[in-house]
Amino acid sequence: MRDKTKMIHGGITGDDRTGAVSVPIYQVSTYKQDGVGNLRDGYEYSRTGNPTRHALETVIRDLENGEAGFAFGSGMAAITSVMMLFETGDHIVMTDDVYGGSYRLVANVLNRFNLGHTFADTSDPAKVEAAIQDNTKALFIETPTNPLLKITDLKKMKEIADRHDLLLIVDNTFATPYWQKPLDFGADIVLHSATKYIGGHSDVVSGLVVVNTAELAEKLHFIQNSAGAVLGPQDSWLLMRGIKTLALRMEAIEENAKKLVQFLTKHPQVSKVYYPGLEDHPGHETAKKQAGGFGGMISFDVGSGEMADKLLERVNYFILAESLGAVESLISVPAKMTHASIPAGRRNELGITDGLIRISAGIEDAEDLIDDLKQALE
Repeated sequence: MRDKTKMIHGGITGDDRTGAVSVPIYQVSTYKQDGVGNLRDGYEYSRTGNPTRHALETVIRDLENGEAGFAFGSGMAAITSVMMLFETGDHIVMTDDVYGGSYRLVANVLNRFNLGHTFADTSDPAKVEAAIQDNTKALFIETPTNPLLKITDLKKMKEIADRHDLLLIVDNTFATPYWQKPLDFGADIVLHSATKYIGGHSDVVSGLVVVNTAELAEKLHFIQNSAGAVLGPQDSWLLMRGIKTLALRMEAIEENAKKLVQFLTKHPQVSKVYYPGLEDHPGHETAKKQAGGFGGMISFDVGSGEMADKLLERVNYFILAESLGAVESLISVPAKMTHASIPAGRRNELGITDGLIRISAGIEDAEDLIDDLKQALE
């Protein structure tokens, strides 16, 4: 079954009892037992399992070619639950150009529990090797990264992970399972902020995780049930609805992104454009090998925070907002918004300047989006 078909027919697709072609929303907290421990279809309490959430978890499992899927109340809840697989004294190597929320979690929360971390440029395998310590247990990779869109070679990371007996964890939010499947390249765990492209309509906050072994599935389900950061049935249903059009949206979004990049690279007010689809992007060839598309995220630098503010005041169709991956085009200044939790010195070191603007292309008419940027830049 190919991906577009899998998004419609993968996992659990309907209701056998009524013939409904859409999985019902099981708005229920507990389930009647036919005697103590005699459960109907295995359900006892919706924190442990809910039929609507389970249907979502099966389709994301199928899309990522994994062993089992898990749905959480947010992308950060998903990452936190994955981090609970580790113990006090363990160490993780994480992509340096990582989402600000992920940075905040490991640097300011998990450090209290003595879970160590080192940020490394995972687009450079030598730097990853250098960051590994005796107590390192995992590599946590974002590719493409947020917001500089660096590309990490998943095959090389798998080789390093195997050499050091590490788990390979990949945040696949930007690429989605339509463009990139990290488990196919040997990753152990793939996760998403499903708030973004998978939901796709700015109406749900959620996180998804897929693992590649029954052992990891058992461990993560224990954590999901114990910590309880589960996704509710209505939000699970919204994600399943979003998944049905994911392929169509990603194709339309990428077409718009390519046209926007063509415009931005030629504009005199723009000093640099970050997009893996550009042939001079350092990770372009790697992205071509491991992904089916380059995605809808673009970052570009206008030279200063003052210039960025002026542009943001003038755009009409680009919505100033924190998120990404929606049908509407969104725009932000990472240094002041999504990555504000990263210290200024660290941001400057990475290249996240005050003049860096991040665009999430939507599905509007590309010419309208280009005209909007053009008048704002001028």
